[in-house]
Formats: sequence, C-alpha cells, structure tokens
Amino acid sequence: MIPGINPKQMQAMMKQMGMSQTEIPSSRVIIEKEDGDKLIINNPSVMKIKMGGQESFQITGDISEESGEKFSESDVKVVMEKTNCSEKEAKKALEETGDLAEAILKLS
Repeated sequence: MIPGINPKQMQAMMKQMGMSQTEIPSSRVIIEKEDGDKLIINNPSVMKIKMGGQESFQITGDISEESGEKFSESDVKVVMEKTNCSEKEAKKALEETGDLAEAILKLS
C-alpha cells in the first residue's frame, strides 16, 4: 500500500475508480510453464483484482522451481517402437537415463 494512507480510504478510492480486490485463502499456488517446468509458491498471499472489466491476480510467497519432464511424447514412442516395451517402461528408462539412446540400449 501507499505509506500514510489509511487502508479504508484506499479501499474507498479504489471503489470510486471501479476497482475491487479480494483475498483468496490459499496454501499453495502452482504455475505450469510451457516448457513443462513448474513455479511453486508456498505460503502465498493471493489477491484477485478486478479493474476495467478484467481480473488479474497478485501472488507473493516463498517461490521454488521444479523441473518438468526432459523428454517428449515422441521420445517415449521411439523407445517403445525400438524396444517393443510398454509406455510405462519407456518413460521409466528415459527418466533413469535422461537420454534417448541410453534408454533404448538399456531396454534392448
């Protein structure tokens, strides 16, 4: 907030400008990125802000990153075709080796 301004006055000014904000009680927020990685926000403070007909969210908290899968579905299919194994076995081999060629060799 702005220093020296009463929070109630701030709420009244926001209402006059057509803005509203609502706190959303949350214990964890997960954002899945396009590359498969995840941003994990623990102990978040989540505010939903409505302004000009649009809604936006403000999130603060303890941020950590988690890597997603480092292989694609096409990698899984290649391993399955080359080794005649199940999808589960192919994924496990790719996770363990981290490499397409090594996964195929492991299952051959």
